[in-house]
Amino acid sequence: MSTKDTGLEKLGIATGTHLHLALTTSADPLNAIQEFQNLNGIDAESLKIALPFLDLHGVKRLTLNLSIFETIREKLLQKIAELAASNEPESIQKLETLLDNSFPAIKNKDIRPVVMATMKHLPKVKEEYLQYLLEDKELYTEAATEVKRQIWENNQSLFGDEVQPLLAQYLKEKEWSLYRHDSPGLTFFSSNPKQRRQKETLTQLLEMIGSNVKLYDMVLQFLRTLFLRTRNTHYCTLRVELLMAIHDLELNSICSKDPCHKFTWCVDACIREKTVNAMRSRELQGFLDSVKKGQEFVLGDLSMVLSDPYALNIILQSLMKMLQNCVNTDTLPRDSADLQLLCRMTALGLNAWEMIDSGHFREPKLDPTFFTKFLAYIVSLMAEDQIRHFSGKVPGEKIVPPPLPPDMYANWISQSSLASMVAMYYCLQCARMRDRLALVQILPTMIHCENDRAYNDTFLHCLTSYLIHMKDDFQHKDLCVAVLDDFFIPASSRENVLRHLLRLLMYIHHKLPKSKLETMMEEISSDKDMSDSVRSAVEVLRDKIDHFEPSPVASPDKIDSPLMSVPAPTPAPHR
Repeated sequence: MSTKDTGLEKLGIATGTHLHLALTTSADPLNAIQEFQNLNGIDAESLKIALPFLDLHGVKRLTLNLSIFETIREKLLQKIAELAASNEPESIQKLETLLDNSFPAIKNKDIRPVVMATMKHLPKVKEEYLQYLLEDKELYTEAATEVKRQIWENNQSLFGDEVQPLLAQYLKEKEWSLYRHDSPGLTFFSSNPKQRRQKETLTQLLEMIGSNVKLYDMVLQFLRTLFLRTRNTHYCTLRVELLMAIHDLELNSICSKDPCHKFTWCVDACIREKTVNAMRSRELQGFLDSVKKGQEFVLGDLSMVLSDPYALNIILQSLMKMLQNCVNTDTLPRDSADLQLLCRMTALGLNAWEMIDSGHFREPKLDPTFFTKFLAYIVSLMAEDQIRHFSGKVPGEKIVPPPLPPDMYANWISQSSLASMVAMYYCLQCARMRDRLALVQILPTMIHCENDRAYNDTFLHCLTSYLIHMKDDFQHKDLCVAVLDDFFIPASSRENVLRHLLRLLMYIHHKLPKSKLETMMEEISSDKDMSDSVRSAVEVLRDKIDHFEPSPVASPDKIDSPLMSVPAPTPAPHR
């Protein structure tokens, strides 16, 4: 007979302990059992009449009591839900009273659902009850999320432990989207913001936060800390997606407290519209210019928003459109206010880590020569590309390849993060336009980009996606050398670079010279320290190479027509 403490004694309910005592101290055990049943049985006349009848049918008293108990419990749970839905002060008082009366029996698994449901619907549970749950792992695990939120409010480390697996899963999903080799397209940037906000990991994180401002602030603190620790900009993406998901749910209690809400919404709108138009530019500039003295710390969060790869991608794409507009309208970059704003936002996003780490919340100053020299040079390259494109359509016109970039260009991209990003997106534009000659000249220079930015995953993902669609051009030696020998191979010892190279080779291997492909595979396979995921990708690539069969050349279909039997006319003889 179990003597485990289930809290029923504290409620004045007799347990097996009381029955054990009665049996061991009574001279008449049968009479003691009868008395125990009379005192502790269900006090209902209608039930007493039915008991003999149920006994005749072999229904055990335990089965009967459990059935009645379950019915009463379901009724009670339904009543608890009704009281919670009313939101009246009297209803809250009744729930609090019920919790006080039932909490001592929380160890009893039959009564526990009632206690848990009552706590779930209370806006504020007593601290002593929360502490009791915290100290018992089983009870804490079974507690509703609404109750756990109240525990997490005063236990940041515990909340961090709960959130950490979700953050790790979020990063895995981002990396999978960047590295996946089953699709030749831009899988990372293909989904729109609202689709990305439907991911299960984000949904679970939102469920944990609810409408609790304190927990939301804790998550932002975690993201800032992890961003500083790892420099991983996916944490900036999560900061944006989290706020915008809360915006979608219309949780104004949180949105109104986040100073970045309106700015982030505007950036999100630009991503959805796939451009930063003139109207959005004015709105964004208004937000940046309205940061008041004494509130400069807001720039730290704004810079995180702009450091999000999706935000930077749209800003830089819009910047390239503005430069192309300079070509089309024969204007200078320094004369465009919208272009200056795009550069300003890019620089702010690129300096997010340094700003937050140092605590000096100031926008980086832009050197005027960046507009008058570097951007002017990029515009001249774009103009030459356009002239070469149209010249190629003129029969007999000789195509002149672009000259090597000057030292000024090399100095800028090696020292300036902003110049590096502009050069990288110009390189992507050349690849997207399938301009082989321009790409052969510009891609090898990417290895000199400041802080090795050209070996960032998002850039490599875009570059390889565009190069895959240029696979026929890899029959030209100059492109093979520029892409493989000059760009990828020097950094192939880095796992992330190797994974993007493997993705590229999955789709272009049959276009490469056989000797070149064999050399590449030997060099890739020589690394004994590669991870399991890379090793698996190498095996997939090797299998694709071994089992590749060229597509048969389609022969023209035989035309079944009576006209085919008619002799073809022959030229008249010369006289």
